[in-house]
Amino acid sequence: MPVNDSITSTDQSDSETLPINELFYSLQGEGRLAGTPSVFVRTSGCNLRCWFCDSYHTSWEPVHAQRSLDTIVSEIQSYSAADHVVLTGGEPLIHTESITLMERLEELGYHITVETNGTIYREAPIDLLSISPKLSSSTPVSSRDPAGNGEWADRHEKQRIDIDTLATLLDAYEFQLKFVVTDTDDLPEIERIIDRVRRVTRTTVADTDVLLMPEGTTRETIDERRNEVAQLALDNGYRYTPRLHVDLWNDAPGT
Repeated sequence: MPVNDSITSTDQSDSETLPINELFYSLQGEGRLAGTPSVFVRTSGCNLRCWFCDSYHTSWEPVHAQRSLDTIVSEIQSYSAADHVVLTGGEPLIHTESITLMERLEELGYHITVETNGTIYREAPIDLLSISPKLSSSTPVSSRDPAGNGEWADRHEKQRIDIDTLATLLDAYEFQLKFVVTDTDDLPEIERIIDRVRRVTRTTVADTDVLLMPEGTTRETIDERRNEVAQLALDNGYRYTPRLHVDLWNDAPGT
């Protein structure tokens, strides 16, 4: 179900549903599991509005079908080669039904990765929490506002970092901290966030838990930034993560 299908029908074969923007089989493109065959379940809706969002149709202009958990699980099972499921968005943890979906997937033996902005805590069977804290460079200021009305700038800026919630998430789950880097000016803020989290979490946050990823949704943009971001990782002992789905398919829907 590609994102450019403006599906608004509702499937109610059971009482619980989720707004699904995409459900597809591909390779994990980012983080420590990059290259792993996985089923991606992309929910629609987000509590933030990054100007560079690579899932524009889940945040700025949400597009989705309301699908029952029965049909979601059935479609996941149809991809028999995959034992990894990635729940992503948007922000999947804004939906309480995401928890029920994960509980059902756990019973079926799937490895579950959740991609989140780190502002919402939920208790759920999560094998890897891929947390992408949003830097100030993500804020949709007037010169970088896809909607063109400035409505989200203040709200996004106030909500994008919640250190207490981040610490709670890190203490609860296996995690990776994945920062989207636009340029080297982002590094001081990344270091401040890491330092603040280390002061309040019980869990050790190693430098190797920190992943730096170049911002960009096209091969050309990634090409412009990859070497600079890789050098930042080398210089600071962090890890560099590629964006394989962009390298391979230019971030086309369903990849």
